[in-house]
Amino acid sequence: MFGIYLKRELSRRKKAALVIALGLALGIALVITVNSVSAGMQQAQDKVLKSLYGLGTDMTVTKAQAAPTGNSSGRPKFDFDAKADSGKSQSSDRVMTQGGQSLKSSLVSRVAAQKGVASAVGALSLNVTKVDGSFTQGKAKSSTSGSGQQGGPGGGQNGGTGTPQVQGGGASFDVNSYSVAGVDVTHQDLGPLATSKITTGTTFTSAQSDAKVAVLATSYAKENKYTVGKTVKISGTTYKIIGIATPDSGESTTDVYLPLKQAQTLGDAKNKVTTIYVKATDSKQIDTVKAAIRKNIAGTTVTTSADLADTVSGSLSTASNLATSVGKWLSIAVLVAAFLVAALLTSSAVSRRVREFGTLKALGWPSRRVTRQVVGESMVNGLLGGALGIALGVGAAAVVTAISPKLTAQLGSTGGGGGMGGPGGGGPGRQAASAAKNTVDIALSAPVSVTTIALAAGLAIAGGLIAGAMGGWRASRMRPADALRSVA
Repeated sequence: MFGIYLKRELSRRKKAALVIALGLALGIALVITVNSVSAGMQQAQDKVLKSLYGLGTDMTVTKAQAAPTGNSSGRPKFDFDAKADSGKSQSSDRVMTQGGQSLKSSLVSRVAAQKGVASAVGALSLNVTKVDGSFTQGKAKSSTSGSGQQGGPGGGQNGGTGTPQVQGGGASFDVNSYSVAGVDVTHQDLGPLATSKITTGTTFTSAQSDAKVAVLATSYAKENKYTVGKTVKISGTTYKIIGIATPDSGESTTDVYLPLKQAQTLGDAKNKVTTIYVKATDSKQIDTVKAAIRKNIAGTTVTTSADLADTVSGSLSTASNLATSVGKWLSIAVLVAAFLVAALLTSSAVSRRVREFGTLKALGWPSRRVTRQVVGESMVNGLLGGALGIALGVGAAAVVTAISPKLTAQLGSTGGGGGMGGPGGGGPGRQAASAAKNTVDIALSAPVSVTTIALAAGLAIAGGLIAGAMGGWRASRMRPADALRSVA
């Protein structure tokens, strides 16, 4: 009879211990998964910032955005001769600085001299709009403004046709808009080219500060079938392609890289830059450095990586918000429920062991020893649940990394003349094109850190202690008479 009772009691204890362990395991697994995914989101955002901002760059300085004046749209204008022979090809390039905003090159040294600045490098971002085509017939000279054609990336009425208005005739023009960045070839570790690696050919040398050479982004070179050794013609000037650059992550926001002096000549911006890339001596002093630059150099906008992070939108931002808000609170709710279930089950199991604990007390066991017994058993259940939860959490994180779901991140405007590091400004058509280029695809991963594992282990111990404390308190209140009453 006693053997049957003992067998049933052991079976109940095993089931209760298994339920407690599984409850804690699910809560801990969810915590590990959410923390790992959140860490993956942070890494993804860092990749976006590096891709769209600049490796090693802590902040950028641009010209303060001026209020628009007059009725000017800021879009490039193109003049073509409608009296030209029918079918004769015509071509025109318009080169504009980023948003029409520029700074004096001398400001680079002033920024570099500010307290807390480790280095500062100037760069010039240009927007090039190339229009090629011909008139089938025409009667008068016509002018067209905008940077697109019907159905293309331009702006304007009727879908942004960008087609010259010709009376009694027709015209067919192709529009190609792309971005150019002037790079300080003596400091390529900071600036627009710093986030890319030369995968074909070579990069600029310090001796090529004013050479007619170019480095192309991989996507732009592939789209236009450019290779190293060929040439690219921009506004009548021919540049030899010496290298192809592949961004560390996502898509490059720049299509063509030129030496800074060549870009200044091309954009008629001698001794001008559009962006100053700044690296601070101490990452903890970024806000202080930002305040100093804004105070000492008037007419500029200083944007930090934290400011840029606030403008990142798309599925990456949505998923990050879910992971940090919904995921965090869901984890807390599940953990609280798991701890509560573990405590209640432990207390219930103690209540069913009245005979055992009452007898032990009758044999001379003090209450503290009975409490230690219950807490010890609960700790074992907690550690078992923790081990199982860690295994489940690591497995779930591995699945997320293996699947690597694609997330998109888009950089919005920071009010600094087109954003940090990327070409911007121009007209509505160029702004739309810039927004499209500032979209980066990121593969999500879920790295599991040692800190996360330590947190999981701590939660397992905490769960065991809470359940043990509840059960121990219940056991300490039992009296030997309870055992005799149960036997009777």
